[in-house]
Amino acid sequence: MDIERRVELVLRNTEEVVTREELRGLLETESNPKAYWGFECSGFMHVGMALIPGAKIRDMVEAGFDFTIFLADWHSWINNKLGGVMDNIRVAGEYFKHCFEALGVTSGKTRFVWASDITKDIGYWEKVVRIAKASSLLRMRRALTIMGREMNVSDIETAWVFYPCMQAADIFHLNLDVAAGGIDQRKAHMLARDVAEKLGWRKPVCVHTPLLLGLLKPEYVGQEKAFDEDAALSRRINSKMSKSKPESCIFVHDMPETVRRKMREAYCPPRMEEGNPVLEHARYIVFPQLKILEVPRSSKYGGPLTFENYKSLKHAYLKGEVHPLDLKNGVAEALVQILKPVREHFTRCPELLEKLKNIEITR
Repeated sequence: MDIERRVELVLRNTEEVVTREELRGLLETESNPKAYWGFECSGFMHVGMALIPGAKIRDMVEAGFDFTIFLADWHSWINNKLGGVMDNIRVAGEYFKHCFEALGVTSGKTRFVWASDITKDIGYWEKVVRIAKASSLLRMRRALTIMGREMNVSDIETAWVFYPCMQAADIFHLNLDVAAGGIDQRKAHMLARDVAEKLGWRKPVCVHTPLLLGLLKPEYVGQEKAFDEDAALSRRINSKMSKSKPESCIFVHDMPETVRRKMREAYCPPRMEEGNPVLEHARYIVFPQLKILEVPRSSKYGGPLTFENYKSLKHAYLKGEVHPLDLKNGVAEALVQILKPVREHFTRCPELLEKLKNIEITR
């Protein structure tokens, strides 16, 4: 595969890459560079944290990357996920592994690594301390937004300060060339690049993907929590899909009738792209996965429509040629199709999903 195609695979459907020049240089010199994506093991997996990362992981594997899916159990514990109970966190991590495997994300060039696998090494903790010594406390506090914490939070646990240091140390200890994640993880990745310069370590290239909007219309306009100095990014983080709001997200194991119901109730302003979560599902999930979107439509309105790319769908929707309900129905059916392997997997092997459901109910 030529360099241009490899670069294209990494860049497509990204929010930013820091930096593109470094990425190209890496691909020109390395046949199988190393990359990772870290996941907190925090409960059910929704499509925003499964399918957008999943598509990018597959892109990067196709581009020749040796990819690590990092199950951040220690980080989840520090962030008090699932009640801060490590046994529960490990169950969620195993569930994540099953979801990714069912979705076909894993291959011969991907592997799962638990944070627990590397925290046993004293060399890892030396890196954590070196990063802490090379950074100010103010910088660490500003980076706490990577945990989903507000910028101006005042009452913090001391353990939280370790989190950004550990996330940066993960990158160096795994000897990675590229750190991938949602754009909300930017502060941790920039911390890693800064300390790399100070300590003479290799600076990671950073690949950031968009955050998928939650399905429901935001009700807190003008009252958003502050997650970043960049107002637009802060609003985006406020509005992103979150498992803490089940009706605003589609879980990868949701049954077809649940997917259809949630999508019917989704916010979908006519002739409008900005802030439209249904269009976003088409753009960031359906087209990368299926390469096509079929929109059902009554014959009296012209019959079904088929779109082969997002640009043509957007053009038709903004002109009013696609009704919001028809778009919702088309996207819902596409998601039902995409998520079929996960449903079938947990139908055959229901124990792990049931165990996690019980944890979510009782915690």
